[in-house]
Amino acid sequence: MRFMIIVKATRDSESGKMPDEKLLKDMMKFNEELVKAGVMLSGDGLHPSAKGARVKFSGKNRTVVDGPFAETKELIAGYWMWQVKSREEAIEWVKRCPNPFAVDSEIEIRQVFESPELTDNAEILNKEAELRAKSAKNAGR
Repeated sequence: MRFMIIVKATRDSESGKMPDEKLLKDMMKFNEELVKAGVMLSGDGLHPSAKGARVKFSGKNRTVVDGPFAETKELIAGYWMWQVKSREEAIEWVKRCPNPFAVDSEIEIRQVFESPELTDNAEILNKEAELRAKSAKNAGR
């Protein structure tokens, strides 16, 4: 099972305040444990929403809205993609994670849909597998 582990933004992360060196070292140690256990597929921190944009869809119309975005509690500061056996295992790993910020924070755990959960159409499943293979090849550049 794959899970996206979502680090929710804080006022500090949205202001661009970087974590101190101790936290960076603690997070690196945690990431090393994840990799060693074969859990971590990927993960990154994100720039503040002030550097981002949203595209709103309404029928055929597209509207671009530049950041920053007001509701910090709804924003994402970073993420991991993990491969684990269960939701419970993902929870146990998150409980071991250092607090990502110097203030109270929150991490959300969401299971990723696997293709067969979305459709049983062989043509779509084959095309999706082909795209995943090309994407993995591109990531190796």
